This record gives sequence, C-alpha cells and structure tokens, in this order.
Amino acid sequence: MIAAPKFAPFNPPRRVLMGPGPSDVYPEVLAAQSRPTVGHLDPLFIQMMDELKALIQYAFQTENEMTVAISAPGSAGMEACFVNLVEPGDKVVVCRNGVFGERMRQNVERCGGQVVMVDNEWGEPVDVAEVEVALHANPDAKFVAFVHAETSTGAVSDAKALCALAKAHDCLTIVDAVTSLGGVELKVDEWGIDAVYSGSQKCLSCVPGLSPVSFSPAAVEKLTSRKTQVQSWFLDQTLVMGYWSGGGRRSYHHTAPVNALYALHESLRLLAAEGLEQAWQRHRDMHELLKSGLTELGLEFVVPEASRLPQLNAIYIPAGVDDAAVRRQLLQDYNLEIGAGLGALAGRAWRIGLMGYGARRENVALCLKALGDVLAQQP
Repeated sequence: MIAAPKFAPFNPPRRVLMGPGPSDVYPEVLAAQSRPTVGHLDPLFIQMMDELKALIQYAFQTENEMTVAISAPGSAGMEACFVNLVEPGDKVVVCRNGVFGERMRQNVERCGGQVVMVDNEWGEPVDVAEVEVALHANPDAKFVAFVHAETSTGAVSDAKALCALAKAHDCLTIVDAVTSLGGVELKVDEWGIDAVYSGSQKCLSCVPGLSPVSFSPAAVEKLTSRKTQVQSWFLDQTLVMGYWSGGGRRSYHHTAPVNALYALHESLRLLAAEGLEQAWQRHRDMHELLKSGLTELGLEFVVPEASRLPQLNAIYIPAGVDDAAVRRQLLQDYNLEIGAGLGALAGRAWRIGLMGYGARRENVALCLKALGDVLAQQP
C-alpha cells in the first residue's frame, strides 16, 4: 500500500498581481467564496443564479436570455461559442493580431469549419477595411470572429465597427471579451455582438475558473437549427440552459462550482455598485498614471496610444536587460508579478496588468518604484 504523503497546509504569500491575469481578487470576493456550500439545486442557490445572470447581463450590457457562466475558464467560454455555432463546412472569417486570434482559428478548424484569415501585425488592432475585403471575397461566410482586447499585446480593436460590418454581410459575430469585460466600453446589444465570452480572473477581479458568455437571439436560432450535433456534451448550451433558465425548476446538467459562483456574484455585484462607466474611467485614470511613470523610466509601449488597452500595458524590454531576471527579482523582492511576452513578443516585452481591483494608485506606485529599482540594478 502506498504511504500517505505528509504536507503542511499551503499558505501562499500575498502577491500583487499585475500581470495579464489573474488579477488581484477583491477581499470581499475571497470572503464570499468561503461561505457555506449548498447544493447546486438548492432553491436559495437557484435564486442566487438568477441574480448572477442579471449581473452578467449588466456587465455585458445585454438582454440576451442565453447568458450564463460556463463552469470553466475563458478558454472553455471560447470553445463553447465555437462548438455551439460553427458546423462542418461553415466559413468563418477569423481576425488574428495575436495569440488569441490564433486560438480562434484552431477552434474553427476543430469544428470542421473553413477558415478565412485576416492578419494584422502584433500590437495593431484588427483592420476593419481588410475584414471588409475578406467578406467581399467570401460572400458565403457565416461568421466573423475577432478578439476585442488582445491579451498578448494590449491592443483593442473596434468591436462596434467590426460587428456592423459583419451584420451588413449577413454574418454572425463571435467576440473574445476576456480582457475587455469590466475594463473598457463593451455594449453587446448596442453593437450587435452575437456570441461573446469572457473570464472571471481579469477585470472582474474574481477567482479564476469561470467564463461569462452570452448568445444573441440570432445565435440561438443558429444553434437550435443545427444540422449536426454539438460535438461537446459538456459545452452544449441547449443542455446547459435547462439548468440556467429562469424559474425555480432546473434540470440537472452538472454539479456547478457553487463557491466559485458565489465569488463571481460578489465581484459583479461590486462592479454594478461602482457602475460600468466609473469602472471604465478608473482603468483609464490608472493607465495614465502608469504611462507617465513608465515614460519617465524610458520604457516604450508596444501598442500605439489610439489602440492601447488601459488594463493591459505591453512595454518593450530595454536592450541588454534580462527579461526573466527582472521578473524574478520583482517577485522575490517586492511580491510583485508582471507578465512575460507571448508568441512574437516573447523575450521582447513585459505585460503589466491594471485590472479590476488591481487598478488602483498603490499598485501603480509600487510597480513603478519596484521596476525602477530593479532596472537600475541591471548590469
């Protein structure tokens, strides 16, 4: 018989999380997660789910009935949108200007769809004119998929214009809002977004592991009129909605992550109490403070100012500076985490997050002081 391992309780230090996610979690959210667990079909829990659905609708600015929290991280939210909507042979225009546009492409291919790529340089937004060219060249396209806020670069694209263009060409839109929800303007109904997904661990400052998603009536019609079965049982939204639908009677689908949903409810309740526009402004204000300090340190942004996310700041690593050594020293000496570059920016850039609860003055001050001190010690 294998002997029982003996470990001490895991007690992590209190880090300041200023990378690309997870972000600092609100103390109230951590407290909410520690409340007593109830059954996932308990009438009180179902009442909380109804409130959570309304809070997600507020955050997305939508009245979509099919609005839920997927019991898995944002990557599962992404997959839920693609596997429910894209059938074999469907043509999808995929916009790629970073890592997460590439993941969209892979999802389309795994669904058996035909991919039409529109590529832009890393650090640039999606070019609306190039998407229009692709749509004219592919009049049989059914979807346009793009990342609103590209986490790998810190670039924000014009979701409103892209959705209007897609609608003019009779296409549905699939939008990655993982890093944008709660941090910058996002208006699902007004802009005509058909399928959108996000994550709990970015600007919502919740624990990782949940993905708010929303499907428009047009997307629901596409889903319910499929000729083929959704390839994922767990992510099939026609089954999940039986659990999230309004009213006290719910059909069992899976055991929901009860305590994590408490946490999401609290984080969205805090967002609603602050107000969306106030939250968007706070992120902009903290970005301006950070930008001023980084400029004084002689650091340059990857993304031009007009297309720059306030909550995800990608900056070039100065020549001769050891990327990993700086991040390691920040973590060891200051309990401060910033992110490394991804893909084409690996080893060339750092990503500094100002997300949700992390977008506050003391975090900006700590980051600038710590980064300045560590860079001064570089050979």
